[in-house]
Amino acid sequence: MTADYWRALAGGGLIGTAAAMLLLLNGKIAGISGIFGNVIRGVFGIQRWRAAFLLGLVLPGAVFGLRGIEFAQGVPGLALSGLLVGFGTRLGSGCTSGHGVCGLSNLSRRSLVATLTFMAVAAATVFIVRHGDFLWRS
Repeated sequence: MTADYWRALAGGGLIGTAAAMLLLLNGKIAGISGIFGNVIRGVFGIQRWRAAFLLGLVLPGAVFGLRGIEFAQGVPGLALSGLLVGFGTRLGSGCTSGHGVCGLSNLSRRSLVATLTFMAVAAATVFIVRHGDFLWRS
C-alpha cells in the first residue's frame, strides 16, 4: 500500500477521533461549517472552544502538509471553490463532517440523504472535469 493510503487512513481516523472527543468531552457535535459560522459571527463559546477546535484543524496541515502545494486553478479558483462549498453547506444545513461523520453515526436519515448527495455530486464533478470533453463538442 502507498504512503497516500496510510495518510488518508490516519486523517480519517483523526477526524473521527476529534469528533468523538468533542462530543464526549464537550457535549458538542463536530459540524465544522456550523462551528466556523459561529466563529465568523463572533460566537466562540465558553473558553473559546470553537476557535480552539478550528485552530486544531488548520494548524497540523499548515505545519506538516501544505508546503509546496500548487492549486490547479490557482488562488482565484480556490477562492471560488471555497465560496461554493460555503453556499452548499448553508443550503444543505451542514457539511460533510456534520452529516457524514456525526449525522450518520446518529443514524440520521437527513444526514444519509445529504451524504449520498455529496458523494454523487462529487463523483459527477470528477467525471465531468476529467472526461467532459464530449459535453462541449459539436
